[in-house]
Amino acid sequence: MAVTGIVLVLFLVAHMLGNLKVFAGQTSFDHYAHWLREIGTPVLPGVWFLWILRTGLLVSVVAHIAAATALARRARAARPVRYAHRKKVRGSYAARTMRWGGVIILLFVIYHLLDLTAGTLNPVGDPSRPYANVVADFAPSRWYVTLFYTLAVVSVGFHLRHGLFSALRSLGQQTPHGERRARMVALLFSVALCAGYLVVPFAVLTGLVD
Repeated sequence: MAVTGIVLVLFLVAHMLGNLKVFAGQTSFDHYAHWLREIGTPVLPGVWFLWILRTGLLVSVVAHIAAATALARRARAARPVRYAHRKKVRGSYAARTMRWGGVIILLFVIYHLLDLTAGTLNPVGDPSRPYANVVADFAPSRWYVTLFYTLAVVSVGFHLRHGLFSALRSLGQQTPHGERRARMVALLFSVALCAGYLVVPFAVLTGLVD
């Protein structure tokens, strides 16, 4: 679960950096989007690289969900009979809502693909005009899209904060000092990633990007 999570985090970072190119202007952003479709040519025809990437991400997502399910079943099997009297464990919001956060993120990914990849839910929906798709998507009149996007990104932040800390522990970090450092790294990384994703829709919403 830790390894598949790290694969997905690396994709999130790369995707965020690509999104930020919207601030370089329409020409630069459109060129970047078209370049993604041409990676690997002429060795790989057409958009094969993107489909290879998508397949790898899909495998990672399925493996991540499978690992989460296996861990949940293992936890229930370890304690088949509930405690008669058990004090509530004080945990972080992210830890308590990890599973539901994953469901919210999955639903958002489906919407996001239909919106900005397939274009079926986008006002423009033209794959040759990615910059126009982004601007139309987060226009002030579509504030509800920005709100949904914000809620999803915040869910990613909570999920990532807890998941990154857990991954570091799973991969060998066990000392008290290292645990404090891991918590801080997970928090700062999650906040930075959320900010990187949210700055684009709010820039469009406020007219900074048009």
